[in-house]
Amino acid sequence: MPRHFAIVPAAGSGSRFGSEKPKQYLSLLGRPLLHHTLAALAACPEIDRVWVVLAPDDREWDSYDWSELGPKLETLRCGGATRADSVGNGLRAAAMVASDDDWILVHDAVRPCLSREMLATLLGELADDTVGGILAVPVADTLKRADGEQRVAATEARDGLWQAQTPQMFRYGVLREALEKCRAVTDEAGAIEALGLKPRLVRADATNLKVTYPADLVLAALILRGRK
Repeated sequence: MPRHFAIVPAAGSGSRFGSEKPKQYLSLLGRPLLHHTLAALAACPEIDRVWVVLAPDDREWDSYDWSELGPKLETLRCGGATRADSVGNGLRAAAMVASDDDWILVHDAVRPCLSREMLATLLGELADDTVGGILAVPVADTLKRADGEQRVAATEARDGLWQAQTPQMFRYGVLREALEKCRAVTDEAGAIEALGLKPRLVRADATNLKVTYPADLVLAALILRGRK
């Protein structure tokens, strides 16, 4: 029976956030933001192991106590220059443990509000899927394309458009092949699509936000407080 493993690429610098400290280590309800992200995965009984991929020169990780997350959590200091590099390096490091048919869930380090319900829905809907898939939400807002002067060049039709989230869940063998063949992607689904496959869209909601700007950190705190 296929097992489930999670990979969390956490080697980014968080430059868009405007903080000296990488944003995955910023405080969120008294803990590093990354702690909440990892806790959601480690608490899932279907997930056997959680690998967090750190930059080789990460100096923040050892400043915190992660023992509460239990024995599932393992660190891999093989982060690369891009997300695809970090995930690819993590997959190679996992080769001694994971089989081609095992499921890999790749989750953003700075997406701390993943709920038990959303994770269970993802696992359930993809259990027998031949490709795998991702959490996502239909685009609700009107989309404008800008010109070089930041004026509206066109209004884009939003019919059929979804905003990709994570986790993104694919078989180990296929995902490793996809990332080895296509690194110029912003998420794992893009690499899978480059193989000619069509990932399934599993509906989530906007609370599974990615912390990109300071205001997102405030929203994340409100969401997590509301669940207690």
